[in-house]
Amino acid sequence: MIDFPSPAVSIVGRHNSGKTTLIEKLIAELVGRGFDVGRVKHHSHVGFDIDIPGKDSWRHRRAGASETVIAAPGQMARIKTTEGELECADIVASMPGHDVVIVEGYRKSGLPTIEIMRAGNAADARTAEVFAEGARKGWALGTDFTQFGRNAIPHVDDADAPEPAEAPKLTASEEAEFACQYPNRTDISNKMPTASTVAVVTDIPQAAQAADVYGIPAFDIDDVSALADFVEQAFARPRVSLVIQAGGESRRMGRSKATVPFCGRPLICRMVERLSPVADELIITTNEPENLAFLHTQYPNLHIQLVCDAVEERGALPGLYTALRAARNPYVAVVACDMVFASPALVVAEALEMTKSRADVVVPVNKHGFEPFHAVYRRMGCLPAVRAALDRGDKRAQIFFDQVNVCEFPQEKVLAAEPMGGCFINANTPAELAALERIVQDRTEG
Repeated sequence: MIDFPSPAVSIVGRHNSGKTTLIEKLIAELVGRGFDVGRVKHHSHVGFDIDIPGKDSWRHRRAGASETVIAAPGQMARIKTTEGELECADIVASMPGHDVVIVEGYRKSGLPTIEIMRAGNAADARTAEVFAEGARKGWALGTDFTQFGRNAIPHVDDADAPEPAEAPKLTASEEAEFACQYPNRTDISNKMPTASTVAVVTDIPQAAQAADVYGIPAFDIDDVSALADFVEQAFARPRVSLVIQAGGESRRMGRSKATVPFCGRPLICRMVERLSPVADELIITTNEPENLAFLHTQYPNLHIQLVCDAVEERGALPGLYTALRAARNPYVAVVACDMVFASPALVVAEALEMTKSRADVVVPVNKHGFEPFHAVYRRMGCLPAVRAALDRGDKRAQIFFDQVNVCEFPQEKVLAAEPMGGCFINANTPAELAALERIVQDRTEG
Protein backbone atom coordinates (compact mmCIF):
# COMPACT_ATOMS: atom_id res chain seq x y z
CA MET A 1 0.00 0.00 0.00
CA ILE A 2 1.41 3.41 -1.03
CA ASP A 3 0.17 6.35 1.02
CA PHE A 4 0.57 10.04 0.39
CA PRO A 5 2.37 11.84 3.24
CA SER A 6 -0.24 13.91 5.03
CA PRO A 7 -0.02 17.72 4.71
CA ALA A 8 -0.49 19.52 8.02
CA VAL A 9 -1.33 22.95 9.39
CA SER A 10 -1.33 24.04 13.03
CA ILE A 11 -3.90 26.13 14.93
CA VAL A 12 -2.11 28.13 17.63
CA GLY A 13 -3.04 30.68 20.25
CA ARG A 14 -2.86 31.48 23.91
CA HIS A 15 -4.62 29.61 26.73
CA ASN A 16 -8.42 29.98 26.45
CA SER A 17 -8.21 31.39 22.94
CA GLY A 18 -10.74 28.85 21.75
CA LYS A 19 -8.37 26.64 19.72
CA THR A 20 -10.13 23.37 20.52
CA THR A 21 -13.59 24.73 19.70
CA LEU A 22 -12.37 26.21 16.43
CA ILE A 23 -10.64 22.96 15.45
CA GLU A 24 -13.76 20.94 16.26
CA LYS A 25 -15.83 23.11 13.92
CA LEU A 26 -13.14 23.13 11.22
CA ILE A 27 -12.82 19.34 11.26
CA ALA A 28 -16.59 18.92 11.01
CA GLU A 29 -16.70 21.33 8.05
CA LEU A 30 -13.84 19.59 6.20
CA VAL A 31 -15.21 16.10 6.85
CA GLY A 32 -18.58 17.29 5.59
CA ARG A 33 -16.82 18.21 2.35
CA GLY A 34 -15.50 14.67 1.99
CA PHE A 35 -11.97 15.14 3.33
CA ASP A 36 -10.13 12.61 5.50
CA VAL A 37 -8.84 14.65 8.44
CA GLY A 38 -6.20 13.65 10.98
CA ARG A 39 -5.72 15.39 14.32
CA VAL A 40 -2.71 16.03 16.59
CA LYS A 41 -2.92 17.84 19.93
CA HIS A 42 0.10 19.09 21.84
CA HIS A 43 -0.34 18.23 25.52
CA SER A 44 2.09 20.28 27.59
CA HIS A 45 1.76 18.29 30.82
CA VAL A 46 4.05 15.35 31.54
CA GLY A 47 2.48 11.99 32.35
CA PHE A 48 -0.95 12.18 30.73
CA ASP A 49 -2.62 8.80 30.19
CA ILE A 50 -5.55 7.94 27.97
CA ASP A 51 -5.75 4.43 29.33
CA ILE A 52 -8.26 3.55 32.05
CA PRO A 53 -6.74 2.32 35.34
CA GLY A 54 -7.63 -1.30 35.98
CA LYS A 55 -8.28 -2.19 32.34
CA ASP A 56 -6.18 -4.90 30.66
CA SER A 57 -4.04 -2.55 28.56
CA TRP A 58 -3.36 -0.32 31.58
CA ARG A 59 -2.29 -3.36 33.59
CA HIS A 60 0.01 -4.52 30.78
CA ARG A 61 1.69 -1.12 30.52
CA ARG A 62 2.04 -0.98 34.27
CA ALA A 63 3.70 -4.38 34.12
CA GLY A 64 6.34 -2.92 31.82
CA ALA A 65 5.12 -3.19 28.21
CA SER A 66 6.57 -0.26 26.25
CA GLU A 67 3.78 -0.35 23.69
CA THR A 68 0.24 -1.70 23.65
CA VAL A 69 -2.33 -1.79 20.88
CA ILE A 70 -6.06 -2.03 21.48
CA ALA A 71 -7.91 -3.13 18.36
CA ALA A 72 -11.61 -3.57 17.67
CA PRO A 73 -13.73 -3.59 14.52
CA GLY A 74 -13.46 -0.12 12.99
CA GLN A 75 -11.16 1.28 15.66
CA MET A 76 -7.59 0.97 16.98
CA ALA A 77 -5.57 2.73 19.67
CA ARG A 78 -1.80 2.57 20.15
CA ILE A 79 -0.11 3.67 23.39
CA LYS A 80 3.68 3.86 23.30
CA THR A 81 6.26 4.92 25.87
CA THR A 82 8.81 7.33 24.38
CA GLU A 83 11.98 8.99 25.59
CA GLY A 84 11.48 12.73 25.67
CA GLU A 85 9.01 14.48 23.40
CA LEU A 86 8.52 13.52 19.77
CA GLU A 87 8.95 16.17 17.11
CA CYS A 88 5.68 17.23 15.53
CA ALA A 89 7.10 16.47 12.06
CA ASP A 90 7.77 12.88 13.13
CA ILE A 91 4.24 12.53 14.50
CA VAL A 92 2.70 13.80 11.26
CA ALA A 93 5.02 11.57 9.23
CA SER A 94 3.61 8.58 11.12
CA MET A 95 0.09 9.52 9.94
CA PRO A 96 0.12 9.08 6.14
CA GLY A 97 -2.95 8.91 3.97
CA HIS A 98 -4.94 11.85 5.38
CA ASP A 99 -6.06 14.69 3.14
CA VAL A 100 -4.94 17.08 5.86
CA VAL A 101 -3.82 16.87 9.50
CA ILE A 102 -5.01 19.64 11.84
CA VAL A 103 -2.50 20.17 14.65
CA GLU A 104 -3.27 22.03 17.85
CA GLY A 105 -0.25 23.81 19.27
CA TYR A 106 3.37 23.06 18.31
CA ARG A 107 3.95 26.73 17.47
CA LYS A 108 7.69 26.17 16.90
CA SER A 109 7.32 22.98 14.86
CA GLY A 110 7.99 24.66 11.54
CA LEU A 111 4.47 23.92 10.33
CA PRO A 112 2.42 26.72 8.81
CA THR A 113 0.31 28.18 11.62
CA ILE A 114 -3.12 29.77 11.85
CA GLU A 115 -3.27 32.20 14.77
CA ILE A 116 -6.48 32.64 16.77
CA MET A 117 -7.11 35.80 18.81
CA ARG A 118 -10.41 36.17 20.66
CA ALA A 119 -11.66 39.46 22.10
CA GLY A 120 -13.05 37.77 25.20
CA ASN A 121 -9.60 36.52 26.20
CA ALA A 122 -7.42 39.12 27.93
CA ALA A 123 -4.14 37.56 26.74
CA ASP A 124 -5.40 37.63 23.14
CA ALA A 125 -6.41 41.27 23.48
CA ARG A 126 -2.92 42.22 24.70
CA THR A 127 -1.30 40.21 21.91
CA ALA A 128 -3.52 41.89 19.33
CA GLU A 129 -2.33 45.30 20.60
CA VAL A 130 1.32 44.33 20.16
CA PHE A 131 0.58 42.72 16.81
CA ALA A 132 -1.06 45.94 15.64
CA GLU A 133 1.82 48.03 17.01
CA GLY A 134 4.31 45.86 15.13
CA ALA A 135 2.34 46.27 11.91
CA ARG A 136 2.25 50.06 12.31
CA LYS A 137 6.00 50.27 12.91
CA GLY A 138 7.05 47.69 10.31
CA TRP A 139 8.45 45.12 12.72
CA ALA A 140 9.07 41.70 11.23
CA LEU A 141 6.85 38.78 12.17
CA GLY A 142 8.76 36.75 14.74
CA THR A 143 10.22 39.77 16.52
CA ASP A 144 11.18 38.94 20.11
CA PHE A 145 9.77 41.83 22.10
CA THR A 146 11.68 40.83 25.25
CA GLN A 147 14.90 42.01 23.57
CA PHE A 148 13.93 45.66 23.28
CA GLY A 149 16.35 48.06 24.88
CA ARG A 150 17.94 51.38 24.11
CA ASN A 151 18.82 51.33 20.37
CA ALA A 152 18.51 47.51 20.36
CA ILE A 153 17.48 45.55 17.31
CA PRO A 154 14.83 42.95 18.18
CA HIS A 155 15.78 39.31 17.77
CA VAL A 156 13.89 37.49 15.01
CA ASP A 157 12.72 34.02 15.94
CA ASP A 158 12.73 32.48 12.47
CA ALA A 159 15.93 32.37 10.39
CA ASP A 160 13.85 32.66 7.23
CA ALA A 161 11.80 35.61 8.45
CA PRO A 162 12.11 38.73 6.31
CA GLU A 163 14.02 41.56 7.94
CA PRO A 164 11.94 44.66 8.67
CA ALA A 165 12.49 47.54 6.29
CA GLU A 166 13.87 49.51 9.24
CA ALA A 167 14.66 47.66 12.49
CA PRO A 168 12.94 49.43 15.40
CA LYS A 169 15.18 51.33 17.78
CA LEU A 170 13.63 52.45 21.02
CA THR A 171 14.80 55.33 23.14
CA ALA A 172 14.95 54.85 26.90
CA SER A 173 11.60 56.60 27.33
CA GLU A 174 10.02 54.48 24.57
CA GLU A 175 11.41 51.31 26.18
CA ALA A 176 9.96 52.38 29.52
CA GLU A 177 6.61 53.15 27.88
CA PHE A 178 6.59 49.76 26.15
CA ALA A 179 7.43 47.97 29.40
CA CYS A 180 4.69 49.84 31.21
CA GLN A 181 2.13 49.20 28.49
CA TYR A 182 3.01 45.51 28.16
CA PRO A 183 4.21 44.31 31.59
CA ASN A 184 3.74 40.67 30.56
CA ARG A 185 5.73 41.07 27.35
CA THR A 186 7.69 37.84 27.90
CA ASP A 187 4.46 35.88 27.78
CA ILE A 188 3.28 37.93 24.80
CA SER A 189 6.43 37.49 22.73
CA ASN A 190 6.41 33.73 23.20
CA LYS A 191 2.90 33.54 21.73
CA MET A 192 3.05 36.11 18.93
CA PRO A 193 2.46 35.51 15.21
CA THR A 194 5.69 34.48 13.48
CA ALA A 195 7.05 34.12 9.96
CA SER A 196 5.21 30.77 9.87
CA THR A 197 1.83 32.45 10.38
CA VAL A 198 -0.31 32.00 7.27
CA ALA A 199 -3.66 33.27 8.55
CA VAL A 200 -5.35 34.92 11.53
CA VAL A 201 -8.76 34.00 12.95
CA THR A 202 -10.12 36.77 15.13
CA ASP A 203 -12.99 38.97 16.24
CA ILE A 204 -10.58 41.80 17.17
CA PRO A 205 -10.64 44.50 14.46
CA GLN A 206 -7.08 45.73 15.05
CA ALA A 207 -5.75 42.16 14.75
CA ALA A 208 -7.52 41.77 11.40
CA GLN A 209 -6.15 45.14 10.25
CA ALA A 210 -2.61 44.17 11.31
CA ALA A 211 -2.91 40.88 9.42
CA ASP A 212 -3.87 42.85 6.32
CA VAL A 213 -0.73 45.00 6.69
CA TYR A 214 1.39 41.84 6.86
CA GLY A 215 -0.39 40.39 3.82
CA ILE A 216 -1.94 37.58 5.86
CA PRO A 217 -5.60 36.60 5.34
CA ALA A 218 -7.84 37.22 8.35
CA PHE A 219 -11.06 35.30 8.99
CA ASP A 220 -13.92 36.10 11.32
CA ILE A 221 -13.90 33.77 14.29
CA ASP A 222 -17.42 32.57 13.44
CA ASP A 223 -16.82 32.10 9.68
CA VAL A 224 -15.62 28.51 9.74
CA SER A 225 -16.71 27.95 6.15
CA ALA A 226 -14.32 30.63 4.86
CA LEU A 227 -11.50 29.21 7.00
CA ALA A 228 -12.23 25.73 5.61
CA ASP A 229 -12.06 27.16 2.07
CA PHE A 230 -8.61 28.53 2.86
CA VAL A 231 -7.34 25.26 4.39
CA GLU A 232 -8.76 23.26 1.48
CA GLN A 233 -7.12 25.45 -1.15
CA ALA A 234 -3.79 26.02 0.60
CA PHE A 235 -3.07 22.79 2.48
CA ALA A 236 -5.37 19.85 1.75
CA ARG A 237 -3.89 17.17 -0.48
CA PRO A 238 -5.18 17.76 -4.00
CA ARG A 239 -7.16 14.82 -5.31
CA VAL A 240 -5.51 12.80 -8.09
CA SER A 241 -7.26 11.33 -11.10
CA LEU A 242 -5.11 8.48 -12.37
CA VAL A 243 -5.53 7.75 -16.07
CA ILE A 244 -4.23 4.56 -17.65
CA GLN A 245 -4.00 5.07 -21.39
CA ALA A 246 -5.01 1.78 -22.97
CA GLY A 247 -5.92 3.02 -26.45
CA GLY A 248 -6.86 0.09 -28.65
CA GLU A 249 -5.23 -2.32 -31.05
CA SER A 250 -1.46 -1.98 -31.38
CA ARG A 251 0.01 -2.76 -34.80
CA ARG A 252 3.37 -3.88 -33.45
CA MET A 253 1.82 -5.99 -30.68
CA GLY A 254 -0.74 -7.42 -33.12
CA ARG A 255 -3.59 -6.99 -30.65
CA SER A 256 -4.79 -4.80 -27.81
CA LYS A 257 -2.07 -4.18 -25.23
CA ALA A 258 -4.68 -3.89 -22.50
CA THR A 259 -5.95 -7.46 -22.93
CA VAL A 260 -2.72 -9.17 -23.98
CA PRO A 261 -1.90 -11.95 -21.48
CA PHE A 262 0.78 -11.07 -18.93
CA CYS A 263 1.68 -13.51 -16.17
CA GLY A 264 -1.54 -15.38 -16.84
CA ARG A 265 -3.89 -12.37 -16.78
CA PRO A 266 -4.73 -9.38 -18.99
CA LEU A 267 -1.98 -6.77 -18.73
CA ILE A 268 -4.50 -4.11 -17.75
CA CYS A 269 -5.20 -6.02 -14.51
CA ARG A 270 -1.59 -5.64 -13.44
CA MET A 271 -1.71 -1.91 -14.13
CA VAL A 272 -4.98 -1.41 -12.25
CA GLU A 273 -3.68 -3.25 -9.19
CA ARG A 274 -0.34 -1.39 -9.19
CA LEU A 275 -1.75 2.09 -9.59
CA SER A 276 -5.19 2.12 -7.95
CA PRO A 277 -3.83 2.57 -4.39
CA VAL A 278 -2.82 6.16 -5.23
CA ALA A 279 -5.90 7.05 -7.30
CA ASP A 280 -8.78 9.11 -5.98
CA GLU A 281 -10.38 8.48 -9.35
CA LEU A 282 -9.35 5.74 -11.80
CA ILE A 283 -9.92 6.25 -15.51
CA ILE A 284 -8.94 4.03 -18.43
CA THR A 285 -8.94 5.65 -21.85
CA THR A 286 -9.79 3.02 -24.45
CA ASN A 287 -11.44 2.56 -27.81
CA GLU A 288 -12.63 -0.92 -26.86
CA PRO A 289 -14.74 -0.33 -23.74
CA GLU A 290 -16.78 -3.47 -24.43
CA ASN A 291 -13.61 -5.60 -24.17
CA LEU A 292 -12.64 -4.01 -20.85
CA ALA A 293 -16.09 -4.09 -19.26
CA PHE A 294 -14.98 -7.12 -17.21
CA LEU A 295 -12.96 -4.73 -15.03
CA HIS A 296 -16.18 -3.42 -13.48
CA THR A 297 -16.99 -6.91 -12.23
CA GLN A 298 -13.43 -7.75 -11.24
CA TYR A 299 -12.82 -4.48 -9.34
CA PRO A 300 -16.29 -3.27 -8.28
CA ASN A 301 -14.98 -1.06 -5.46
CA LEU A 302 -12.69 0.97 -7.72
CA HIS A 303 -15.51 2.48 -9.80
CA ILE A 304 -13.33 2.42 -12.91
CA GLN A 305 -14.39 4.72 -15.73
CA LEU A 306 -13.84 3.54 -19.31
CA VAL A 307 -13.54 6.61 -21.54
CA CYS A 308 -13.31 6.71 -25.34
CA ASP A 309 -11.30 9.29 -27.28
CA ALA A 310 -12.71 12.80 -27.04
CA VAL A 311 -11.52 13.66 -30.57
CA GLU A 312 -11.41 11.66 -33.78
CA GLU A 313 -7.67 12.04 -34.35
CA ARG A 314 -5.38 9.37 -32.92
CA GLY A 315 -2.07 10.18 -31.31
CA ALA A 316 -0.30 11.02 -28.08
CA LEU A 317 -1.67 14.54 -27.67
CA PRO A 318 -5.29 13.59 -28.46
CA GLY A 319 -4.95 10.83 -25.85
CA LEU A 320 -3.67 13.29 -23.29
CA TYR A 321 -6.53 15.67 -24.09
CA THR A 322 -9.02 12.84 -23.50
CA ALA A 323 -7.39 12.12 -20.12
CA LEU A 324 -7.48 15.74 -18.98
CA ARG A 325 -11.03 16.27 -20.18
CA ALA A 326 -12.34 13.12 -18.48
CA ALA A 327 -10.67 13.79 -15.11
CA ARG A 328 -12.61 15.52 -12.33
CA ASN A 329 -9.72 16.20 -9.95
CA PRO A 330 -7.12 18.99 -10.08
CA TYR A 331 -4.13 16.65 -10.54
CA VAL A 332 -4.11 14.13 -13.37
CA ALA A 333 -1.50 11.35 -13.40
CA VAL A 334 -1.20 9.78 -16.84
CA VAL A 335 0.45 6.38 -17.31
CA ALA A 336 0.69 4.19 -20.41
CA CYS A 337 -0.80 0.72 -19.97
CA ASP A 338 2.32 -1.04 -21.30
CA MET A 339 4.64 0.42 -18.63
CA VAL A 340 4.83 -2.84 -16.72
CA PHE A 341 6.86 -1.33 -13.85
CA ALA A 342 4.89 1.91 -13.58
CA SER A 343 5.40 3.17 -10.06
CA PRO A 344 2.69 4.34 -7.67
CA ALA A 345 5.47 5.77 -5.47
CA LEU A 346 6.63 7.90 -8.39
CA VAL A 347 3.08 9.19 -8.92
CA VAL A 348 3.02 10.25 -5.25
CA ALA A 349 6.42 11.95 -5.53
CA GLU A 350 5.36 13.82 -8.68
CA ALA A 351 2.12 14.98 -7.08
CA LEU A 352 3.99 16.25 -4.02
CA GLU A 353 6.45 18.06 -6.28
CA MET A 354 3.55 19.69 -8.12
CA THR A 355 2.15 21.03 -4.84
CA LYS A 356 5.58 22.28 -3.80
CA SER A 357 6.54 23.83 -7.14
CA ARG A 358 3.03 24.96 -8.20
CA ALA A 359 3.92 23.71 -11.68
CA ASP A 360 1.39 22.76 -14.34
CA VAL A 361 3.36 19.66 -15.35
CA VAL A 362 5.76 17.49 -13.36
CA VAL A 363 7.47 15.25 -15.88
CA PRO A 364 10.39 12.83 -15.51
CA VAL A 365 13.36 13.66 -17.69
CA ASN A 366 16.39 11.54 -18.54
CA LYS A 367 18.92 11.06 -21.35
CA HIS A 368 16.07 10.02 -23.64
CA GLY A 369 14.13 13.22 -22.97
CA PHE A 370 10.73 13.70 -21.34
CA GLU A 371 8.54 10.80 -20.14
CA PRO A 372 5.10 12.40 -20.62
CA PHE A 373 3.26 9.12 -20.04
CA HIS A 374 4.40 8.73 -16.46
CA ALA A 375 3.81 12.36 -15.49
CA VAL A 376 1.36 14.46 -13.48
CA TYR A 377 -0.59 17.36 -15.00
CA ARG A 378 -2.53 20.19 -13.41
CA ARG A 379 -5.85 19.84 -15.18
CA MET A 380 -6.91 23.47 -15.49
CA GLY A 381 -3.39 24.67 -16.24
CA CYS A 382 -2.89 22.25 -19.12
CA LEU A 383 -6.29 21.67 -20.70
CA PRO A 384 -6.51 24.99 -22.60
CA ALA A 385 -2.93 24.67 -23.88
CA VAL A 386 -3.51 21.11 -25.06
CA ARG A 387 -6.76 22.09 -26.78
CA ALA A 388 -4.99 24.98 -28.54
CA ALA A 389 -2.20 22.67 -29.71
CA LEU A 390 -4.76 20.21 -31.10
CA ASP A 391 -6.48 23.04 -32.95
CA ARG A 392 -3.13 23.80 -34.60
CA GLY A 393 -2.92 20.19 -35.76
CA ASP A 394 -0.16 19.13 -33.33
CA LYS A 395 -0.07 15.57 -32.00
CA ARG A 396 3.16 15.27 -29.96
CA ALA A 397 2.49 14.93 -26.24
CA GLN A 398 5.00 17.55 -25.07
CA ILE A 399 4.38 20.10 -27.83
CA PHE A 400 2.53 22.41 -25.42
CA PHE A 401 5.18 22.37 -22.67
CA ASP A 402 6.50 25.79 -23.64
CA GLN A 403 3.04 27.23 -22.99
CA VAL A 404 2.78 26.07 -19.36
CA ASN A 405 4.91 25.91 -16.21
CA VAL A 406 6.91 22.67 -16.44
CA CYS A 407 8.85 21.16 -13.55
CA GLU A 408 11.41 18.62 -14.73
CA PHE A 409 11.72 15.60 -12.43
CA PRO A 410 15.34 14.36 -12.81
CA GLN A 411 16.54 10.78 -12.69
CA GLU A 412 17.92 11.08 -9.16
CA LYS A 413 14.48 12.02 -7.86
CA VAL A 414 12.89 9.19 -9.84
CA LEU A 415 15.28 6.68 -8.25
CA ALA A 416 14.70 8.18 -4.79
CA ALA A 417 10.98 7.49 -5.24
CA GLU A 418 11.41 4.13 -6.98
CA PRO A 419 14.83 2.57 -6.23
CA MET A 420 14.07 -0.46 -8.41
CA GLY A 421 13.92 1.80 -11.46
CA GLY A 422 12.54 0.62 -14.78
CA CYS A 423 9.43 2.79 -14.47
CA PHE A 424 9.45 3.86 -18.10
CA ILE A 425 10.15 0.52 -19.80
CA ASN A 426 7.31 -0.32 -22.13
CA ALA A 427 6.43 -3.27 -24.33
CA ASN A 428 5.69 -2.68 -28.01
CA THR A 429 6.08 -6.24 -29.33
CA PRO A 430 5.29 -9.77 -28.12
CA ALA A 431 9.02 -10.41 -27.68
CA GLU A 432 9.46 -7.32 -25.48
CA LEU A 433 6.43 -8.30 -23.44
CA ALA A 434 7.77 -11.84 -22.95
CA ALA A 435 11.11 -10.44 -21.77
CA LEU A 436 9.38 -8.24 -19.22
CA GLU A 437 7.27 -11.15 -18.07
CA ARG A 438 10.44 -13.15 -17.34
CA ILE A 439 11.81 -10.24 -15.29
CA VAL A 440 8.62 -10.07 -13.24
CA GLN A 441 8.66 -13.83 -12.65
CA ASP A 442 12.33 -13.73 -11.61
CA ARG A 443 11.61 -10.94 -9.13
CA THR A 444 8.62 -12.81 -7.74
CA GLU A 445 10.52 -16.05 -7.36
CA GLY A 446 13.54 -14.24 -5.90
